[in-house]
Amino acid sequence: MIKNIKLAARKPNQGTTIIDVGGVKVGEGLVVIAGPCSVETERQTIETALAVKRAGAHMLRGGAFKPRTSPYAFQGLGLKGLKILDKARRETGLPVVTEVVDTRDVSWVGEYADVLQIGARNMQNFSLLREAGKSGKPILLKRGMYSTLEEWLNCAEYILAEGNPNVILCERGIRTFETYTRNTLDLSMIPAVRKESHLPILIDPSHGTGILQFIEPMSLAAVASGTDGLEIEVHIDPPSALSDKDQQLTVPMFEALMEKLRALKNFMSEAPMRGSIDAAVAFSAPTEGGGSMAHPDSIALTRSTPLNTENKEEDIHLPGAFSEAVD
Repeated sequence: MIKNIKLAARKPNQGTTIIDVGGVKVGEGLVVIAGPCSVETERQTIETALAVKRAGAHMLRGGAFKPRTSPYAFQGLGLKGLKILDKARRETGLPVVTEVVDTRDVSWVGEYADVLQIGARNMQNFSLLREAGKSGKPILLKRGMYSTLEEWLNCAEYILAEGNPNVILCERGIRTFETYTRNTLDLSMIPAVRKESHLPILIDPSHGTGILQFIEPMSLAAVASGTDGLEIEVHIDPPSALSDKDQQLTVPMFEALMEKLRALKNFMSEAPMRGSIDAAVAFSAPTEGGGSMAHPDSIALTRSTPLNTENKEEDIHLPGAFSEAVD
């Protein structure tokens, strides 16, 4: 048990908090947030929004303010970008998730966004956390790249302490000695958050890996681990993107991923693992009205009969759920 966590801590028999974002219930099912890293043009944003909506996404992500490592890199369109996101919301009906980086911007960014995102670099910006908490808006709080679970939950506590119960956690990878991937995506945070907190947790496989070919398998792994949702970068033309071009899925790639998420749902509901432990998680497909893929708060662990070694190969059928989307 983590000490000094009062509002974010999970009490005995307490379920995951459900946060309603324009009819999308985060914490009740698998919610997919998709869209470009940065809002670049009206055409790019709206075409991407329409495409991810058709594929089954429930919310639209897009950065109007982009805190970048280099001060010379594209920093976002600011107010113009927010107005484009607002138009995309009206065109698609998708709630908008966008980052806020300055305490002075919280109130007016909240006029355009349905969810305010606090990025990894600002996780411990306590003034920003307090101001975001006062807004009353749902807050998507990303884990800092060097932060422990205890530090992360303490930052959520700052928002909750302002009277705002609508906090969504997002694991987006941490910095380790490994340099092959952009970050090390820590999927162990899913059961860890489940154990310690009632707040819903999402996974960002785009920033978590930074490698296009890894986004699909890590998304599937996150879903199998019980995540409440995914935040994925999608662009209509990634090579032309002004930020994170190497980790943004094309529209066909995203469509293929959504199909595999549905295949994974079918596999897990129809063919649960057999062995000394039976882990079964059921998901329902996304709905046209912006619903979500339902799953229980936690994986049920029950005793079962030993693995039947006489099962033939055809007894275990993976309907394309774990095949690679790209070469």
